[in-house]
Amino acid sequence: MSSFDLRLPTLRRAYLDGTLTPRELIAGLREKAAALDPEFHLFVHLLTEEEVAPFLNRLDEHDVASLPLYGIPFAIKDNIDLAGIETTAACPAFAYTPTESATLVARLIALGAIPLGKTNLDQFATGLNGTRSPYGKCRNSVHPDYPSGGSSAGSSLAVALGVASFALGTDTAGSGRVPAALNNLVGLKPTKGVLSTAGVVPACRTLDCVTFFTATATEASELLALTAQADPRDPYSRGNPQWNGARAFGAPAAFRFGVPAQLEFDGCTESPTLFAKARAMLEAAGGEAVEIDFAPFVEAARLLYQGPWVAERYSVTEELITTQPDAVLPVIRDVLAKAPGATAVELFRAQYRLQALKAVCDAALDTLDFVLTPTYPRPVTLAELERDPIGPNSLLGYYTNFMNLLDYAAVAAPTGFMKNGLPCGVTVFGRAFTDQYLLGIADVLQRASGIACVGDNAIDAGARGVASNDRMQLAVCGAHMERLPLNRDLLSRNARLVRATRTAPSYRLCALPASADGTRRPGLWRVDSGGAEIAIEVWEMPSSEFGSFIATVPSPLALGKIELGDGSWITGFLCEPYGVQSGEDISALGGWRAWLAKAA
Repeated sequence: MSSFDLRLPTLRRAYLDGTLTPRELIAGLREKAAALDPEFHLFVHLLTEEEVAPFLNRLDEHDVASLPLYGIPFAIKDNIDLAGIETTAACPAFAYTPTESATLVARLIALGAIPLGKTNLDQFATGLNGTRSPYGKCRNSVHPDYPSGGSSAGSSLAVALGVASFALGTDTAGSGRVPAALNNLVGLKPTKGVLSTAGVVPACRTLDCVTFFTATATEASELLALTAQADPRDPYSRGNPQWNGARAFGAPAAFRFGVPAQLEFDGCTESPTLFAKARAMLEAAGGEAVEIDFAPFVEAARLLYQGPWVAERYSVTEELITTQPDAVLPVIRDVLAKAPGATAVELFRAQYRLQALKAVCDAALDTLDFVLTPTYPRPVTLAELERDPIGPNSLLGYYTNFMNLLDYAAVAAPTGFMKNGLPCGVTVFGRAFTDQYLLGIADVLQRASGIACVGDNAIDAGARGVASNDRMQLAVCGAHMERLPLNRDLLSRNARLVRATRTAPSYRLCALPASADGTRRPGLWRVDSGGAEIAIEVWEMPSSEFGSFIATVPSPLALGKIELGDGSWITGFLCEPYGVQSGEDISALGGWRAWLAKAA
C-alpha cells in the first residue's frame, strides 16, 4: 500500500522538483483508500478514475506555482455537494445528485485541489460518534475498540489514515472537533458564516459550520485564509475581518486564557492529567491561566437538544420521516422524536435564555484571549455505544455543544495519548473572528507536545510571526494613561490596561503647549543618540473601536511603532517634528506622571 507525506508544503515541494505528479499521487491514494475502506468504512463514494480525471486534466493547463492548492487531495463529507456526485447525508432514500458544487468545494477546486470522494457520516450529521450510518460504523484510526467520532467520521479518517491532505466536515455540536481529537488531528470549527455553507445539507441551518480536518494547525490556517470570504449564495455568510486574515496566525505574545473551574471527566483518571499537561504547556509559552465559572457554558450546551433546535434538525427530515420512517435510522428517529411537539413559545423562551447566557459568557471572554477545555470528558468505546446509543454520545458533546449557540470559534488540537494509545486532545475557543489566533494557539500546543502528525511526520520548525486577534494593543505615554483626564476615551471603548512598562532608551519626551480645552499632552519621538527610557502604558481595545478612538487624537500626535525595553515593537503615539519644536523637553524626568507631579 502506497504511503505519502500529504502535508501541503511537502506535496508542493515534490511537485515542484518533479519527484511526484498529481496523477501518480491520486492513483496511489485511490488504491490505498479502496484497501482501507472495508475495515474503516470511511467513504460513501470513492471517485472512480473517470470521475477524478477532469480535475487532473485541468491541472495540465497550469503550472504548479500558479495554483495555491495544485494537486492537493481532499475528501468531502457526504452532506456537502460535489457536482455530478450523489449526496446522501448517509441516508440512501434522501440522496440526490447536485448539478452545482457547494461554494467551498468549488473554491477549493478552483485553487487546484483534487476531490477524492464523499465520506461517511452519522446520518443527517446527527451524532458525535461515527457509528450511525447505513454505510458502516467508522472505527477509530488507532484503536479498534473505539469509534472514529462523528458526525464527520469518514472525513477525519481520510486525513488520519493518510488518504487525503485535508478533509471537509461540518460542525453543529462538535462534529468537527470530537473526531479530530480521537484521531490525532487539528479540527477547525470556524466562526459561523466565515466559510460558506451553500450546498451543505443542513443539520441546524442557523448553527452549521463547515470545518477543516488537517494534520497541522499551519495547514488549517492556510486553508482558512484561502477560503474565508463572503458568499452571496449563503444568506448566513459573514465577511471575514482583516484582523482574522493569514497574518493573525503565529506565536502569541503574553496572553490570558480561561480554564473551567468546574471540570468534568466522568470518572476518567487519565484525562485530568493530560489536560493539566496541556494547561502547563500554555503557561510555559507565556500564558496566564484564569479559572472561570463554566456553568453558564454548560447550561447553554443543554439548550441544543431541547425542543427548538431539535425541531430545526427535524425540518430537514420531516417529509422523509413522515412518509418513509424506516428510511431513517432508529437512533436518529429517537433523537428527533420530540421535535414535532416543539412550539414557537418554547423557541422564544429558549432564545431569551440563550441570550442571557451569552451575555454572561461573553463578559467572561472579554477579559481573556481564549478558553482552554478538554474536547470531551473521556473517550467512549464502541461497546458502550452498542449498549446505549444516546448517553455516551451525549457525553462526547459536553464541551462542544454550546459553541455555535454562543457564536464562538474553536480549534481542537492534539496534545497527547492515553496509555492504550488512543489520541487525546484539547480545544481552544474564543470570540467570533479569532479563528487564526486560535490556530496559532493550537500550533503552540502541537509544537510543545512534540507529537508527530499523520504518518509519524515531525512538525516543521518554521519561522512564525506574532499571533493577533480581535484586540489591538496601543502604547500611551500621557493623558490617556490610567486615571488621567483622557483615559475615559479608552475606557468608553472597553479597553483594558495590559501592563505598565518603559520604552527602549532611544526616545525623548516633551510637554506640548496646552490645547484649546486646556488639556496638556506629551510628545514622544525617537532619536539616534541621547535617548532615555520613557514610562508608558500598554492598553488593549477591540479592533472595531480603534478607528473612532484615533479620530479623537489631534495633531501633532500621530501613530507609529515604538520599541519597548524588551526589544519588541508596538503601535503607539509619536509626535511630529513641528510639535517637538514647540514643546518643553522633559525626558530627564522619565515620564509624563513624573512631570505632572513636578508641575503640581
